[in-house]
Amino acid sequence: MRYANRGFLQAPSESWIVPGTEAQPLAALQPYYSTHAGHAYLGDSLAIMQELPDSSVNLAMTSPPFALTFKKEYGNQHQDDYVQWFCQYASEIHRLLTDDGSFVVDLGGAWRKGSPTRSLYVYRLILALCEQIGFQLAQEFFWYRPAALPSPAEWVTVRRIRVKDAVNYIFWLSKTKHPKADNRRVLVPYSKDMKRLIEKGYRAKQRPSGHNITAKFDRNLGGAIPSNLLELGNNDASGTYMAACKKLGLKPHPARYPVGIPSFFISLCTESGDLVMDPFGGSNTTGYAAQSLDRRWIAIESHEPYLRGSTLRFPGDVLMGSGIEGAHTRLPHIEAIEPQRQPSLFEAFPISAD
Repeated sequence: MRYANRGFLQAPSESWIVPGTEAQPLAALQPYYSTHAGHAYLGDSLAIMQELPDSSVNLAMTSPPFALTFKKEYGNQHQDDYVQWFCQYASEIHRLLTDDGSFVVDLGGAWRKGSPTRSLYVYRLILALCEQIGFQLAQEFFWYRPAALPSPAEWVTVRRIRVKDAVNYIFWLSKTKHPKADNRRVLVPYSKDMKRLIEKGYRAKQRPSGHNITAKFDRNLGGAIPSNLLELGNNDASGTYMAACKKLGLKPHPARYPVGIPSFFISLCTESGDLVMDPFGGSNTTGYAAQSLDRRWIAIESHEPYLRGSTLRFPGDVLMGSGIEGAHTRLPHIEAIEPQRQPSLFEAFPISAD
């Protein structure tokens, strides 16, 4: 498979990623499918990541199976075993990151079985990632899901002694204290009040809190700096991926995060041409976001039906890999699916900020 002028994956060597050279998949592995910007691999990501060279990934962005009370079809670890299980993967990710690389992981909280109290697995995990693996905690984010269902029903809707859990934790970790980042790439629209201040001007003064607000405060810099609270719905029932799965009789991945989540962190932590990896690829939302933002990508998924369904995100740009049925042929049904337009960050995060 050859994709000219993309600077993609080379055979493992000291110059593994060479800008301006032809793209090739990893020498020791055959991708399940490829696009002009990335490769998707079928298998356990722990084993596949071991084939990748040190310091080769700019961003690892993923949403792994959570440590939920009830087992899911895609597989999830018990809360008591979760930290040890996940740290195996995290160790490989740490090795793969460039010195200015980032690791962003989306995690959902969990309840203790039969109890209206919360599991502490998320907190144990973040401590282990920093104190045992050696990651730096660049910043913690919180993803508010306004359409989340009230659960567990026993405590929330029956006994009414808890409120619905509608927030995911997103931890931005880094290999060093100074990862690549630029918040000017993720600005959000100004609020009405801020627009008024910019238009009318602002008199420099000290606020009651003691902060000194200078005359620079009223400059129009193209948008406001976003907060670490991301509000984004997760209902894409009418989206292209879901429509294509329905049309072709494929079961969609049941736990997808919206494209706005990886798009935000890919924009914040990487630049055009950088390599983004998702070790728990699922329906490859991360790869789709990366390619839409002119980044290269690697996705790894152990469940074949999910990986096959993820090809629907790349209409007209899918080449199946060796050893797969239909090897080295473009999927005819992919060509018929209309591509979904990638939303801008302003559209993905419409909340105004001061």
